[in-house]
Amino acid sequence: MFKNYNMNQLILPLDLEMKLQENDIAFHIHRLVESIPAEAFAPFQKETGCPAYHPRMMLKIILCGYTQSVFSGRRIEDLTKDSVRMMWLAQGYEPSYRTINRFRIQPQMKELLRQCFVQFRCRLVEEKLIDQQAIFIDGTKLEVNANKFTFVWKKSIEKHHANLVEKSNQVYEQLLEEQVIPAIERESMEQLSVKELGEVAVTLEDVVDDYTTKITTSDDVIERKRLRAERKTPKQLLKQVDDWMKRKQKYEQDLEILGTRNSYSKTDQDATFMRMKDDYMQNGQLKAGYNIQIATENQFTLAYDVFPNPTDTKTLSPFLDVIEDQYFKLPKHIVADAGYGSEPNYEDIISKRKRTPLITYGMYRKEQQKKYKVDPFKTSNWSYDEEADTYTCPNNQTLSFLHHSTRKDSTGFVRHFKVYECEECTDCPFRSLCTKAGEGTNRKLAVNTKWEQQKAYVQQKLSEEKTAAIYRQRKTDVEPVFGFLKANLGFTRFSVRGKTKVKNEIGLALMATNLRKYSLRGL
Repeated sequence: MFKNYNMNQLILPLDLEMKLQENDIAFHIHRLVESIPAEAFAPFQKETGCPAYHPRMMLKIILCGYTQSVFSGRRIEDLTKDSVRMMWLAQGYEPSYRTINRFRIQPQMKELLRQCFVQFRCRLVEEKLIDQQAIFIDGTKLEVNANKFTFVWKKSIEKHHANLVEKSNQVYEQLLEEQVIPAIERESMEQLSVKELGEVAVTLEDVVDDYTTKITTSDDVIERKRLRAERKTPKQLLKQVDDWMKRKQKYEQDLEILGTRNSYSKTDQDATFMRMKDDYMQNGQLKAGYNIQIATENQFTLAYDVFPNPTDTKTLSPFLDVIEDQYFKLPKHIVADAGYGSEPNYEDIISKRKRTPLITYGMYRKEQQKKYKVDPFKTSNWSYDEEADTYTCPNNQTLSFLHHSTRKDSTGFVRHFKVYECEECTDCPFRSLCTKAGEGTNRKLAVNTKWEQQKAYVQQKLSEEKTAAIYRQRKTDVEPVFGFLKANLGFTRFSVRGKTKVKNEIGLALMATNLRKYSLRGL
């Protein structure tokens, strides 16, 4: 005996919702998207043309596809035809892969995704899944959809551009000396602009044309031979100047695209070449990628942003600005690893934002070791006389205040130092252990007072029981999110190009990890 099986008979229920489990992820996606205000969907409204699919429906099926580790538009289209949860979310509609791909890269998606994270966080607060005492910040690098060998390096461009400027200036001065061309009005005496090179090219072209006219009108063979010999040099220079014009224009465009970066990819000009942890070629090759920054609590991503620079240090302040402007008010504690520990970041969090940074710095772990604390040649262990403003070295020599000093980094941040100098270092038995300076020079010590105060503040906070407990949560809070994203969700590489499109795609992927974790919370 077999169970009844008849393909010609109508089988109930027709309502697909009844086929889904009670805690199915499709219900969480539906409730999340429905909580987004209608105003966020207004930019998608069009008064002319064929009626479009509702953006709520499109966002639901794309999010659902990402939660199932499906990132291809064609595969999402297939799911709308054979997946029960996708068929329910789409309510029978079957948008094509072109429609799906066009929708998820639209600039208007930025606001929809922002609303998704804002509404999702509100739900977490209502259900008391987060306590809003701290946020945990970390970053990871993801490879972009770009050829690995389309790099443009800033140092190379600057080198070739400098050579071009030097050669063009030499040729211009030579032409003036030989009175081949008249002097032109220059904007800068350091280099010829593209426009000025064009003026030189026009003048040389007139000279060449003049020689050509004389050659064609002359009947003397010897004179024509002489004129051709004289025309050869300006003709070659004209070709050279035309080449310089094209190259200089390209170099200036490259430098404009690079900005403060050291490289970019020709196939995705917003991407920067950086070292990835996933080095599948095992040769340390740099790959084009983006630095993804996220802020989490209880392993839920609450905010994110995309940066082209590979280091985390310079991303913290702009990322905190994005969080405050677009997502939520910053909690009391900002937690991150030593990659974010720097004087500008501490200054920004403590003085500007009035928050507590639970962020270690590069030497924090080492400074906690007993070996470091008892090392007499570590300047942090030298005794300091506050009244006399002097330090004492291991040889009991006094380092007196010499002068103030300032240093400005590439971002324009200025650090202030107090420089001290030892009275006498001649014949010091500890010289080789104390300094690498040459013989005949006394030991100097540069002290950044503000940086030392900031380090002492961080050490104090991390030694307190409550704040130390919060900092210890970092490894189990923010770092697993990247593991969920790459290992569980399978999102390891972008499929789109351009920072705007990349930001949309990583937003969908991060929200998908949130929804998967949220749907499993009761299991």
